[in-house]
Amino acid sequence: MKVFGSIIYSHETVSGEAVSKVKSHTPKIEIPEEIKANEIFEIKINVGPHPNTIQHSIRWIEVYYYEEDRAYNPIYLATVRLEPEYAKPTITLRAKLRKSGTLYVLAYCNIHGLWEGRKEIRVKT
Repeated sequence: MKVFGSIIYSHETVSGEAVSKVKSHTPKIEIPEEIKANEIFEIKINVGPHPNTIQHSIRWIEVYYYEEDRAYNPIYLATVRLEPEYAKPTITLRAKLRKSGTLYVLAYCNIHGLWEGRKEIRVKT
């Protein structure tokens, strides 16, 4: 039996046939270089280019935050469910953070599984 984290693809862990899917399945995260503590900022997430059909599409995106020096992580931020043919796998969230850490984004493709993207966030106090 595998540990759940070992079945999540990322650009570092992918191998074999899945290597060709990295660009089209790994969530891409856009955030400011640095944010101010407790001030709202935008998180832009895009998966793709990726098909958007009933047979093959990104069905949901989840966002988590791993805050430095916090006893229990990660912090769940959001889930966005996507309807094939209608909703594109591009989302914008607004958030505010207290401390620096890492943003983790998971995207689920109904054919190619679960993919992870991540980005460090510097929070200026």
